[in-house]
Amino acid sequence: MTGRWLAIDTGTDLASVAVGTPPLFESVTQLAGQRTHAAAIVELVDRCLHPLGLRPAELAGIVVADGPGGFTGLRIGWAAAKGIAQERGLPLVAIPSLLAAAAGAAAVIGAVPVAACFDAMRGELFAALYVVHTSWVETVIAPHVCTPADLMARSPVRPRAVVVDAPSTGAFAEAWSGTPPLLTAALRPAAVSLLALKPLAGASRVLDDLSTAEPEYGRQAEAQARWEASHGRPLPDPSRTGG
Repeated sequence: MTGRWLAIDTGTDLASVAVGTPPLFESVTQLAGQRTHAAAIVELVDRCLHPLGLRPAELAGIVVADGPGGFTGLRIGWAAAKGIAQERGLPLVAIPSLLAAAAGAAAVIGAVPVAACFDAMRGELFAALYVVHTSWVETVIAPHVCTPADLMARSPVRPRAVVVDAPSTGAFAEAWSGTPPLLTAALRPAAVSLLALKPLAGASRVLDDLSTAEPEYGRQAEAQARWEASHGRPLPDPSRTGG
């Protein structure tokens, strides 16, 4: 579908929103600090739409970062994206947050293996490895949770670059790739990468049922994990119990 699309990424500390006709963008804004995302996401969308004289109803669709990433951040971005899509009857597609990060590096260094690694806490990473070609995306290692050692051991190729969300996350990157890690904050905003990736084969999934669609969190929220550990049973699902 042609026309302008709205892109939303809230999977890391740096939230970004962009508008454009994929693969190009016309307007972009971003904000650091996950604690501010909930209060600011609507304003960020307005900041992108207003300079173009565009209303949500005039959009062709929405692309949202799929995770894995920060649990609360992803919920905020998805709530905004699903709300606009449902209200306006717009198509909604999702693209992995790690792929958006890798694509930011690929825009600079080309179609070579690029790893993306976000802090998953507990000494683990949300990690994936991609090659972003001109018209399609090659997923070498799909997004998953792992330790740095496990990631390096299972990788069939050595990445040319490793993109990380914080300096501490990339302590292993130089030993693996032979180059210093690239910070997501130093690359183009992730929302811009979402628009660039949207036309590429193998990059996105279409969300047909917005009532049940959820991001790929990668793992439980820390609060849920602590509750289940202390109670010795799964956290009840309010949608199934009526709570």
